[in-house]
Amino acid sequence: MFKLIPLEAIQPYILTLRMDAESQAFFDKQRELYFPRERNFLKAHISLFHQLPNDTFTKQQLKDVKQAPVALKITGMQNLGAGVAYKIESDALQDLHRQLSACFKDELIPQDRQRYRPHITIQNKVTLEQAKALIEKLNADFEPFEITGIGLDLWTYRGGPWEFDVFYPFKG
Repeated sequence: MFKLIPLEAIQPYILTLRMDAESQAFFDKQRELYFPRERNFLKAHISLFHQLPNDTFTKQQLKDVKQAPVALKITGMQNLGAGVAYKIESDALQDLHRQLSACFKDELIPQDRQRYRPHITIQNKVTLEQAKALIEKLNADFEPFEITGIGLDLWTYRGGPWEFDVFYPFKG
């Protein structure tokens, strides 16, 4: 006998860290300027997990997270090969990621089991030369700055586009 799998179970969740509004606007503008227009379907984001089960367990675990807003230091540019990102350093974010990894340890895909390297992609799917040129341009007057993570955004992956599901604000 076959077991029917609900459609929503096939479409996994994606978990991102929501940043403060001012920072969101800044990084969205960076994507607007540097991301290839034909590929720029998403707002700037900080990925935590690329695939979590689309089920009530996932939502309950995220609802139960006790977390104060997270300070994030933007420390420089990161070469992604065919793109560019802003590097993020934050002990609190690393701790949160470890905590969530433990909750979902049996469900994580290999990509999400790797060492966590938080970043905000502002350019992707370009030539190596274009990426290198952008890094040089942005590094010319870069100074580290801080932003704040204010909660968790849960998205449903729809085979390309993401559909927003729920926001879990940090308290504290």
